[in-house]
Amino acid sequence: MSGFGRPESPAGLSRRSLGALAATLLIAGCASSTGARGSFDTETNEWSGRLALSVASEPPQSFSAGFRLTGHADAGELSLTSPLGNILAVLEWQPGQAMLRQGDQTRQFASAEAMAAELTGAPIPVRALFAWLRGQPEPVEGWQADLTQLPSGRLNARREMPLPTAELRIVLDR
Repeated sequence: MSGFGRPESPAGLSRRSLGALAATLLIAGCASSTGARGSFDTETNEWSGRLALSVASEPPQSFSAGFRLTGHADAGELSLTSPLGNILAVLEWQPGQAMLRQGDQTRQFASAEAMAAELTGAPIPVRALFAWLRGQPEPVEGWQADLTQLPSGRLNARREMPLPTAELRIVLDR
């Protein structure tokens, strides 16, 4: 069993751990200390880099991965990769449905928000994440996003409520 009480996947990650990470998307703290390269683009529909999610659950959970996010809040795709470049999971969503592919397993959900809530046990601000990545402050109850480092390719967001608290850190590659 892994951190969120679900069986380990073939890739060694629990579904909840992947969801928490994605949620973050789909939310949390970056394991990379290198800065972003290039300039910040508020109009893009594609981001890549490293993301990390820390959840103050009992026991505490943390996860980091490479990511590639394309699309927008209504329709998009998030690919999570290991440090060696192996695909850990692919999350896809469009109006009315969301799908998580992990190895040879696929799970369906009604929406990106439903997928994130099921996988992490808490609501994740998918719409706000896209706004935040574009440098637009988007208030979400319980969440505080620090966009001050976004011009240098860093985004930090913290969820205070509902418990457990969570922290998402993203470092962009571009």
